[in-house]
Amino acid sequence: MKAILNQLFEHRELSHEQAREILHRIAGGDFNNSQIAAFMTVYLMRSVSVEELSGFRDALLDLCVPFDLKGLESIDLCGTGGDGKNTFNISTLASFVVAGADYPVSKHGNYGVSSICGSSNVLESLGYKFTNDTDVLSRQIEEAGICFLHAPLFHPAMKSVAPIRRELGVKTFFNMLGPLVNPAQPVYQLTGVFDLKLARIYPYLLRKARKEFKVLHSLDGFDEISLTCPFKMIDQKGEKLLAPKDLKLDKLEEAEIVGADTVEGNADIFLSVLSGKGTAAQNQVVLANAATAISCFEEVPDFETALDKAK
Repeated sequence: MKAILNQLFEHRELSHEQAREILHRIAGGDFNNSQIAAFMTVYLMRSVSVEELSGFRDALLDLCVPFDLKGLESIDLCGTGGDGKNTFNISTLASFVVAGADYPVSKHGNYGVSSICGSSNVLESLGYKFTNDTDVLSRQIEEAGICFLHAPLFHPAMKSVAPIRRELGVKTFFNMLGPLVNPAQPVYQLTGVFDLKLARIYPYLLRKARKEFKVLHSLDGFDEISLTCPFKMIDQKGEKLLAPKDLKLDKLEEAEIVGADTVEGNADIFLSVLSGKGTAAQNQVVLANAATAISCFEEVPDFETALDKAK
């Protein structure tokens, strides 16, 4: 690890194979917590390269518990987190809306690290039992149109990293990896990222994985369509700058989509929106992200159609 750290401190990037190997060795327990923490914090001070992120991703997919959807074409709505905005669980709620519109969802998620309430926190508080039993998950997506893949159960090799991430309490390159390492490797992907540079790296990896995708970044820092300002959307056709009015939706204020201060409070918002009792702003931001996910599917001709389906 000393040689790797010196290489990084000298502003030299890792190759794909170096990045892949280092994550295998972290998973294998070859390094102590201080070394791992030092390695992770490098990527708070500089951008990750395509080769580095690709190597990290491949290592986690090498080591994960696989989940074969047997040809079912599903979508994952998964943001990187790490935007520091403390919204309610927009992408998780949007996932249920997409499933309700009859598009299969294999949602990958985890506990919040730099936020109060990640997708795993809210679902666990509502009584959902995490599992990596693929027969159970297959039945769930068949019967309900959605299954939830709790990252720690599918990436057991990263168990040693979890407490270090919690202690650091800030986003690390593991936030960048979350949307890339869904064990089901769904065909469709809606990914929000906290940084525009990262938003422009993701398409290289998603194209190589032969995915139909949309990568989102709101210019005021949200890792999703926030409707608070214009946002970048990058897909197979290129990069666009869109505003809420382009979606025929209202511009919102940040305060209108903020989450609660507790997991229980966020769970209350979650149920309120799903039961039709959310505020107009909460409903609109969920619809914006759900409709964008639906528009990833080839048979949906345009956003207006997707929005109707989400509604």
